[in-house]
Amino acid sequence: MNRKAGDARPYLPHEPASGAAWRARAFHIIFGHHDRAGRAFDVALILAILASILVTVLDTVPSLHARFGNAFYVAEWAFTLAFTVEYVVRLVVVRRPWLYARSFFGIVDLVSVLPTYLSLLFAGSQYLLVIRALRILRIFRVLKLTRYVGEATLLWTALARSRRKVLVFVSTFVTLVLIFGALMYLVEGPDNGFTSIPQSMYWAVVTMTTVGFGDITPHTPLGKALTSLIILVGYSIIVVPTGIFTAELASGVREARERRRCDACGLAGHTEDARYCRRCGKPLAPASPGKTAGPD
Repeated sequence: MNRKAGDARPYLPHEPASGAAWRARAFHIIFGHHDRAGRAFDVALILAILASILVTVLDTVPSLHARFGNAFYVAEWAFTLAFTVEYVVRLVVVRRPWLYARSFFGIVDLVSVLPTYLSLLFAGSQYLLVIRALRILRIFRVLKLTRYVGEATLLWTALARSRRKVLVFVSTFVTLVLIFGALMYLVEGPDNGFTSIPQSMYWAVVTMTTVGFGDITPHTPLGKALTSLIILVGYSIIVVPTGIFTAELASGVREARERRRCDACGLAGHTEDARYCRRCGKPLAPASPGKTAGPD
């Protein structure tokens, strides 16, 4: 079915297909979550995903594999066939199957069933089935966490706004790691564990982030002095990305509050969960829900 003239709204990966009533009903159950049928399908899907992951994990235990290997094998194929049917049905009930297949969840749905089929050709690939854990992201639909979508959008917006500043920080950090790594390779040398500049750079990263594994340590007085300097530098710069992100997040919160205005008196600055205007007491319009990029 073509769109009306002048409708430039792009197709979404999960738009319902036109045609038989059973396709519309199947679409409502699989992609919807506002009624009992949709929630029941989501719960059943999540339980099946968890069970399939449990089977895959337990099958790697030698003692359990020896006792229940055949049962695990049958169970895994049962789950795989069920997920394959679900994936095919999703493609059938959406308007543009190829668009859904290329979406995030479409790719996850496909990759979650491929390893079992690949195990027929390549031994051991079935253990890649743990990628099904990604599909647990659909649990947000069951728990009705849509009220948190706005906050998630705010976080992503803050990350996007701060990406250039963070990139400058990362570039500076990598430059310091390279310089300190080269200096420590020159000062300590291979005899003290600094066998190469990449190895020394690894030590510099561990030291500047104040992790300190201790697998490589300086032995010379000059190396210890340089290490002390690196630790102080690490303490001074490790909080930089946090500060950048926090500033952008605070800015986004202020902007969101400014957009929440009272229709009666025009006062702005209301929080997302505010229901009444703090000046005139009139009811506020519901906060606009955030949007997520994804098929579900």
